[in-house]
Amino acid sequence: MGKENEIEEIQGEEMTVTLELDDGTTVTCAVITIFTVESRDYIALMPLDENGENTDGDVWFYGYEEDLSDSNKEPLLSYIEDDAEFEKVEEAFDEYLDSCEYDELVALDEDFPEEIN
Repeated sequence: MGKENEIEEIQGEEMTVTLELDDGTTVTCAVITIFTVESRDYIALMPLDENGENTDGDVWFYGYEEDLSDSNKEPLLSYIEDDAEFEKVEEAFDEYLDSCEYDELVALDEDFPEEIN
């Protein structure tokens, strides 16, 4: 799977990955984040439909490596086959989402300071 992945930047900051699945089909996914769990990097991807939307809320996790010897600089993605490892990755992603929600709330508070009566 790692050879067929393409990451590209669209709309300034949004990144997408095109994955070739085992059955030969391709799926475009939005990159949510790349994060580290126990000194290994992982990537969280949101599969998109033909309209560029994710209507079912699925998120896919893969191991993530950058091959410094690859002149194309394409990352290598790998399946997470160990259930315990997957649970740790899923838990770390949930913590990431919680921190994003907290950051959004703090930003909202800064945008709308309380009025002093």
